Amino acid sequence: MLEEPRSGRLAAWGNALYAGAVSPDEAALEAVADDAVHRVGNLPGEEGPVGLTLALGRLRSLGATGLRVALPVPGHPLGLTGPPDFNSRALEAGEAVLVCGARLGLVPRVDSAGPEGDRRVEVRWECAEVREAPPADVPSLGEAERELADALRDATAALTRLDVAGSGPVARAALEAYQARAEAGRQLLAPGYPPRAVRVLELAQRVAAVVAIAREPEHGGAVSASEMAARGELLRPVERVARRAQVAAYNAYAEEWERRNS
Repeated sequence: MLEEPRSGRLAAWGNALYAGAVSPDEAALEAVADDAVHRVGNLPGEEGPVGLTLALGRLRSLGATGLRVALPVPGHPLGLTGPPDFNSRALEAGEAVLVCGARLGLVPRVDSAGPEGDRRVEVRWECAEVREAPPADVPSLGEAERELADALRDATAALTRLDVAGSGPVARAALEAYQARAEAGRQLLAPGYPPRAVRVLELAQRVAAVVAIAREPEHGGAVSASEMAARGELLRPVERVARRAQVAAYNAYAEEWERRNS
């Protein structure tokens, strides 16, 4: 996962708004980022789709205290709480936002049009009811940080034996290009998040980048079907750890709010 998930941007800047660290317009602008427009449909109290500024305010009036992220994949409903219909739609999208205090969730539908390099991307977040339950398999920040350190060390050693993921110049160049894009004018997370969450997300995104690069056949020497299968077996648990850590980082604001108010 080389690109920041839209659910992560929405949760981070929505939480910054609820913390009083940014204005509604700034939160919406940062959440939309390079997309053309984001709208929210099926929002209680609204007759039709509305923009993010209005949607974030409406959610707060419905009881929202914070936003959480879910990044599910088949066999791993990371961050979800149910019901099955919502989980199914979140799994299809690969991400979702859960609204703490309002028993609501948002799943993005992305539409794009236009030529490569000049695409207009519109996102519609569909709102639906969710269960009030602990999100699936989300670690604490401390657990996520320890898991990432272990996963990165073990994966680097194993993948070096297969001659992939940073062991070759092509892979290193790809990782450096990713890092340059990631660092160019980008603010990781949003105001109000603890420094540890920023640190965990930064490392998680780096690990996710290594995994994505290592999956490409041209990066490294593993070319046969059996070697590619071995590479996949090594990468799968590392990718899982990186996703868990990203969710833990994005959810740190909501976790801290709940601790303070429990």
